[in-house]
Amino acid sequence: MPPAEPASSPPVARRDDWLLLCRTVRFGETDAAGVMHFHQLLHWCHVAYEESLERFGVASDTVFPTPGRTLAVALPIVHASADYLRPLVCGDPLAIELQPRPLDGSSFEVRYRFCREGIEAARGLTRHVAIETASRRRTTLPDAISQWLGASQAAA
Repeated sequence: MPPAEPASSPPVARRDDWLLLCRTVRFGETDAAGVMHFHQLLHWCHVAYEESLERFGVASDTVFPTPGRTLAVALPIVHASADYLRPLVCGDPLAIELQPRPLDGSSFEVRYRFCREGIEAARGLTRHVAIETASRRRTTLPDAISQWLGASQAAA
């Protein structure tokens, strides 16, 4: 049998495959006035973050805990913010652009732009810190996250 291939970096797709995501505002995401409910924006940020990692090639069980599997490093969000610039209503198509960047060896942030028909409708920001799950102390970012951040900087 031939030797196993050495581990390599995840394959990097085109930037628009993993840093530009699309979705549609759904009825259940709106309030009684038919406008997107404010808390949805941060939910969409997290969903876009997870989807971006997945599309880049980072397996979700290497970054997020799963039943029966404890991770050595967790990436909690330590800061989040949102700016609402225009109302979003049921049926609106959204383009979500992610702009991840490292802050230091143990933290990073992701900026999100939500555009409807080319016009910015909202912005979001999440900051994450890598911590050892056992001690809850800061630690270096996992390799997969560092690769994702590095590739996003190269794609910018």
